[in-house]
Amino acid sequence: MSRIVLAEDSVLLREGLVALLRGGGDEVVAAVGRADEIAGAVAEHEPDLLITDVRMPVREGFADAPGAEVSGLAAALEIRRDRPDLPILVLSQYVAAAYAAQLIDSAGRAGLGYLLKQRIADVAEFRRTVSVVLAGGTVIDPDVLQTVLADARRNSPLLRLTPREREVLACVARGLSNAQIAAELVVGAAAVEKHLGNVFDKLGLTADDGNRRVRAVLAYLKG
Repeated sequence: MSRIVLAEDSVLLREGLVALLRGGGDEVVAAVGRADEIAGAVAEHEPDLLITDVRMPVREGFADAPGAEVSGLAAALEIRRDRPDLPILVLSQYVAAAYAAQLIDSAGRAGLGYLLKQRIADVAEFRRTVSVVLAGGTVIDPDVLQTVLADARRNSPLLRLTPREREVLACVARGLSNAQIAAELVVGAAAVEKHLGNVFDKLGLTADDGNRRVRAVLAYLKG
């Protein structure tokens, strides 16, 4: 059983997520509705995972205060600096790719997720995402990747990737294992390993770069 702190200002969605997480066997040790409550809840309960909305009231009565549009994410980034090993899953109604890149850049060894809220409707996919992030993996919503890729710079190393290599990297960003990628793209495991090797080479990632899968996704986000 994993212990989770949940930060979501919509009471209806917050209660729904609490029920969904508890139904999956996890324990929601705190469920808060404001950005200024997140750090205290994490410090008090020392959870295994933080799930936070991007946009939250900065404090009571200030839902539209300056910075509220990314206040939940800002709190998550601050917590990540203090607790680099805490897995974090960010939920958002819109694509904020630049902020997602900042969060992933702080990843280290801990799991990271950035999921658009409409994906929560797929209960199985949401639970899979929670499991992947808890296990130290990275899951980035494909729409976030697509948006950032559309703004990629002309000299981006991503432009060196073939269409199939881009597909493989998009699957990596969703947190899929090599076996799952092979099944989804209907190719052999050896082909997936070859494509991933090409991706790492074209992005200039060596074995000394630590978790190359995370670094490759970060490069994808940065364009």
